[in-house]
Amino acid sequence: MKILVINPGATSTKFAIYAGEKPSLKKVIDHSGRDLQRFKRVFDQYQYRLELIKGTLNEAGVNLQELTAVIARGGLLKPIESGTYSVNKKMLKDLEKAERGEHASNLGAVLAYNIGQELGIPAFIADPVAVDELEPIARISGLADIERVSLFHALNHKAVARKVAQKLGKQYEDMNFIVAHLGSGISIGTHKKGRVVDVNDAKDEGPFSPDRCGGVPAYQLVKLCYSGKYNFQQMKEKIMPQGGMFSYLGTKDLREIENIAKGGDDKARLLLEALAYQIAKDIGAHATVLCGKVDGIVLTGGIAYSQFIVDKIIERVKFIAPVEVVSGEEELESLALAALRVLTGECEAKIYE
Repeated sequence: MKILVINPGATSTKFAIYAGEKPSLKKVIDHSGRDLQRFKRVFDQYQYRLELIKGTLNEAGVNLQELTAVIARGGLLKPIESGTYSVNKKMLKDLEKAERGEHASNLGAVLAYNIGQELGIPAFIADPVAVDELEPIARISGLADIERVSLFHALNHKAVARKVAQKLGKQYEDMNFIVAHLGSGISIGTHKKGRVVDVNDAKDEGPFSPDRCGGVPAYQLVKLCYSGKYNFQQMKEKIMPQGGMFSYLGTKDLREIENIAKGGDDKARLLLEALAYQIAKDIGAHATVLCGKVDGIVLTGGIAYSQFIVDKIIERVKFIAPVEVVSGEEELESLALAALRVLTGECEAKIYE
């Protein structure tokens, strides 16, 4: 079975051809600010990205008629269950409205749908950031006007948890994990018997990250908002993408920050240790959700390549449960496997309603 996998990101379009579980082609097309600034909305980038994908596949000699299915990264949909979904017009309509926010991943479904329609093959998305399996108790924020929501790196969370469970000779649905996705955004989730029953919204809760401030003290934040120093747009940018490490050091490149720290900069080293400290503290909090019955802790995402950060986290959380490190994020592979599970009859595609 040949599957076209598409992952549109903020500054790149990644896509691949998978023959079964193995990739036969992988491509990454980077987009500069100049490339994208001419488009007012994310959806306006559709034709531009579609032509790049088709042109690159054509140059590589890929015969699209041989494809069995196409699957893409899902976007900011309404809250839905985990799983693989057939792309339908209701989904496309909601993504175009972008009521939960503009994001490049909103393009995934429309790219998959139109390519699928053209070729007469099924189009899917899987485990978008909108996956919501929170238990009612986890939705309480402490302020009646605000409810905690589930927006996180669901695709990578689920994929690495399944991979670790398989490594242990178990089924994901039988395990209790704490998964920490460590990237430009950080999401730490409690995986209880196959469901993510609690997780921080990676854009405004949890640990700080390279460019996000995380859960800062609320009263001080309110005072800053009304200080007259910043307008609404400037405050949004201070929270993300100018928060976190960037707000302290003017860079969000963790490798650069580690080099600065190695050069003897005490501030940079303190910030790296604080990053690991906050991640570990949140992992500890999630252990209480499971009443301490934790089968494993999984560290994943780009920051998991940092031995310094990983070692500091493990030092603080190893007493809770064994720690597995799955560096990076194999989103293309995860999507291909999700499509395969449907195509081979292991599970059924869900309907977005």
